[in-house]
Amino acid sequence: MAKDVSIGKGRFTALHQALDEARFGAARTLNLRASLPTVAQALGRAEAWLRERQVTQAGEVLVITGRGNQSEAGVSAVRQAIVRLLASLRRRGVVAEVSEHTAGSFVVRLAPISSLREAARRKGERQRRATLDPQALTALQPTTRQLLRRLALRALDELGVRDTAPFVDGEMMSQFSLLAAGIPEGPEREDRLRTAIRHALLEYDDR
Repeated sequence: MAKDVSIGKGRFTALHQALDEARFGAARTLNLRASLPTVAQALGRAEAWLRERQVTQAGEVLVITGRGNQSEAGVSAVRQAIVRLLASLRRRGVVAEVSEHTAGSFVVRLAPISSLREAARRKGERQRRATLDPQALTALQPTTRQLLRRLALRALDELGVRDTAPFVDGEMMSQFSLLAAGIPEGPEREDRLRTAIRHALLEYDDR
């Protein structure tokens, strides 16, 4: 009888995994359990991944931590750390909602990009972001700068600014710093930045 129960559980687990793969896919799944990271590694990986997904994809993602069956006292230190990280990222405008999916995974709904700005404004970071080195913008490709300018103008219009000329450069820098913070270094970084800018523009269109 025990063997039959084990087989049943195995089939249920396989079905559950198949449903998760169909719902989220590889691009929307972060499996921390598979690589057995330390707590520090898991936190760094998870924050970078969630920030990148927020600015390039949004929607819901799946974060798998494992339930910690092999951990001391049967409690996963990685899972506990990720719970605290998700709460912190919610305060910082990255995460909108978290729900426990299984004992070892979470469904995370990412916040809109505008939430990053609102969180920064609450912390008084807007002025600091706007005074970052303008040379960072001149290094961008013309297409990227054009998209960034469009985004800056949309943001200023949303704020009710009619004479945008004195503010557009600072707003471009502010938007750039918010989006670039979620995109890792690499050869495709500027391509991803353009995707993030387009995503932010679509958010304004959907309002």
